[in-house]
Amino acid sequence: MPATDTVLSVLADGVLTLTLNRPDKLNSFNEEMHLALRAGFERAHADDAVRSVLLTGAGRGFSAGQDLGDRDPRNGVPDLGHTIETFYNPLLRLIRSLDKPIVCAVNGVAAGAGANIAFACDIVLAARSARFIQAFAKIGLVPDSGGTWSLPRLIGEARAKALALTAEPLSAETAADWGLIWRAVDDETLLAEATDLAKKLAAGPTRGLGMTKRAIQAAATNSLDEQLDLERDLQCEAGRSADYAEGVTAFLEKRKPEFTGQ
Repeated sequence: MPATDTVLSVLADGVLTLTLNRPDKLNSFNEEMHLALRAGFERAHADDAVRSVLLTGAGRGFSAGQDLGDRDPRNGVPDLGHTIETFYNPLLRLIRSLDKPIVCAVNGVAAGAGANIAFACDIVLAARSARFIQAFAKIGLVPDSGGTWSLPRLIGEARAKALALTAEPLSAETAADWGLIWRAVDDETLLAEATDLAKKLAAGPTRGLGMTKRAIQAAATNSLDEQLDLERDLQCEAGRSADYAEGVTAFLEKRKPEFTGQ
């Protein structure tokens, strides 16, 4: 991982905890933090010791999105398409393609790309004080980091357009009611609940969980016939796994399974 403290990385109990760590800038993204977070997810892909990922932010907010000071038009017209292609799109592809569960704990504001990176994760818990803001409309930009893809799929076109066009803050509890996130929890218990969940997933049948993610994500574009075929193929693969053998054996022997992620 790059020698930087903009993203803190800790592996314990199979959980790789990645903490965005520019609290003085509300964890807004600069190039250093982009590369560090990408390295963290690349590690999650490559390291079998990583069984789940927990993503959160240091300080009073999850992420305010892009650090606009790095893209100041007064210093020359920035190529924002290059920024997206070089930094955001590779990150989003790493997040969506990881065959391991990703828990996101949103503390405080999640704005712009910060909100959409959170929505790309598998299970999102947010502090009751958290707010999600599609801040792009405030500065004449288009939602990125998968926002125009994830929002209508999660909450429908009408609500997606309203959030994107008005940039109104959305409370954690409303986000949960709408199905945009999994759950709103008390501020003081957020990190503990998210960590417990990530540990539970890390102790589970990692390969099967990864294939479950893959199938659910594919359903957005597959026909029913294509999805049925995919379920068949993935179930065939899962049925050959050591975790399936352990799960059934433990059930028949009336004991707790000990999954290895294989």
